[in-house]
Amino acid sequence: MRLLLFLSSFVLLHSSFAAKPRPNILFILTDDQGWATLGCYGSKKVPTPNLDRLAGEGVRFTDAYVMPQCTPTRAALLTGQHTARNGMWHVIPWYGLPWARMQEPAFREQLPREWPTLPKLLRKAGYRTGMAGKWHLTSGADGDYVQLRAGDAHGFDFVAPRGPGTQNEGDKWVDHLTDSAIGFIRERREKPWFFYLAHHTLHGVVSAPPDLVKKHRAAGAPESGMFNATYLAAIEHLDTSIGRLMAALDETKQRENTIVVFLSDNGGLDTNYNTTTSGQLEIKTQEFDNVPLRSGKGSPYEGGIRVPCLLRWPASVKAGQTCSTPVHVTDWMPTLLAAAESDADTPVCDGLNLLPLLRGETLPQRPLYFHMPLYDLRWAATPCAVIREGDWKLIEHFGDSFDANLRYQPGRKLELFNLRDDLSESRDLSTTEKARAEAMSDKLHAWLKSIPAPIPAENPHFDANRQFEETKTKQAWNR
Repeated sequence: MRLLLFLSSFVLLHSSFAAKPRPNILFILTDDQGWATLGCYGSKKVPTPNLDRLAGEGVRFTDAYVMPQCTPTRAALLTGQHTARNGMWHVIPWYGLPWARMQEPAFREQLPREWPTLPKLLRKAGYRTGMAGKWHLTSGADGDYVQLRAGDAHGFDFVAPRGPGTQNEGDKWVDHLTDSAIGFIRERREKPWFFYLAHHTLHGVVSAPPDLVKKHRAAGAPESGMFNATYLAAIEHLDTSIGRLMAALDETKQRENTIVVFLSDNGGLDTNYNTTTSGQLEIKTQEFDNVPLRSGKGSPYEGGIRVPCLLRWPASVKAGQTCSTPVHVTDWMPTLLAAAESDADTPVCDGLNLLPLLRGETLPQRPLYFHMPLYDLRWAATPCAVIREGDWKLIEHFGDSFDANLRYQPGRKLELFNLRDDLSESRDLSTTEKARAEAMSDKLHAWLKSIPAPIPAENPHFDANRQFEETKTKQAWNR
C-alpha cells in the first residue's frame, strides 16, 4: 500500500512538473531608438529608470543586431529569415535611384499571407496572439506602414485600432498602444499569449507630450538639433510606458512566467541628409548622437545596426546578466518558438535558439550577415553587405560609397574594423589586414551565393546627371 501511495505521489509530482505552464511573450519593438539612448547603455542625456530596471531584472545584450531600417527588420523578425532570403531588404512602398551607378535588385514589396510567421506558429501552438502599432510589411487591403488590417491572415487574433489623430503628433500613440497591450494582458489569461507591441516612436516626425518637452527645455535642452528637448521627452515618455506595462504584469500575477523582449528596429536617427547634384551630402536634421557607435539609422556602421536589446523571464532566466555574444534579429523566432514548446513544422530559419545562451551555455561560433543592396542617400547608404566574424567586421560596398567627409566615391570598397579595439569604427584595417579582408569578402559572397541572393551590378541605365535623383515612379527596368 505504501509503495502504491509513493508511486501515485511520484506520478502526480512528475505530471505537475511536466504541466508547467508555457510562458506568455510580450515583444516590444521601438522605432529608430539608438543603442545610446538608455541609461543601462551609458546614456546621461535622459533617465530611463524603467528600462534600466528591466535590464537589471533580466539580460542586457551588448551586441544585438538588426537591419538598418524598418521594413527589413520587421520582416526578419517575423519570418526568422535574413532579408537576403525573404527579399524584403528595402523599406516599402517602392522608391529608388533608377539612374544610379549600381542597379538595385528588385525587392519583395509584400509579406505574403501564406508564409509561416512567428504569430502564426505560436497561434498554431495554442497561443492567443495580438499586436498594436506599426506594421510596415504590406500595402493595400492587408495594411500599410501605420496599421495592419488583415490581422487574422497574418496570424493575429487581435489588432489594436489606430489611435487618435495621426502617429506623428501628440505622444505618437504611445499611451494608446500601451493601453491596448495592457487590455490584452488583462483579458487573455485563459491561454498563454503573445503580444507584439510595435511603437511608432522615436521615428520622425518626433513628437512627445508638451509638458515633458517643456521640462527638458527648462533643463537646458535645445529646441531643435542634436539632443533636442522633444527627442529627450519622447524617450522619457516611452520609458514611462514600459513601467506601466511591467506594473500590469505584476498586478495580474503574470510577471514570473512572461518573457519580455525589448528591441529597436534599427539604430537611432543621428543625422539625416539632403543630396546635391554633385553627390555632396548636406545635413538636413540631427536628433541624437549614437556615440560611441558610428553613424545611425540606415547605415551599415554599428550605429545603424547595433541596438538596445533586453530580455526578462524571471521563471527561467537569471537576473542581472550582461551578454556580449553577438545575436541577430533572426534569432528571435526560433528562440520564442522553443520557449513556447511549439511542435509545429519549423520553416527555413536563419537564426539560432538563444535559450541555451540565456541559461549560461555558449552558442556555436558563427558569422553574422547583413545584405543591403540598395541606395538611400538620406542615410548616406549605398549598396553593400556586411559580415561580422568574432571581433572583426567587414563592410563591402559593391560599387560606390561616401567617404568619412561625406564625399561620393565611385568604385568597390572594403572596410575592415576590429570592434573589440575600435567600437567607433574609426580605423579601417582593410589595407594592413588585406588577406583577412579578402577572406571575409569571399565568405560573404559564398553566403550570398548559397541563398542565392542578388548582388547589384553596374547599371546599364546609369546617368551621371541624374544618378542622385530619387523617385517613387518605377522605370521599366524596375518592374
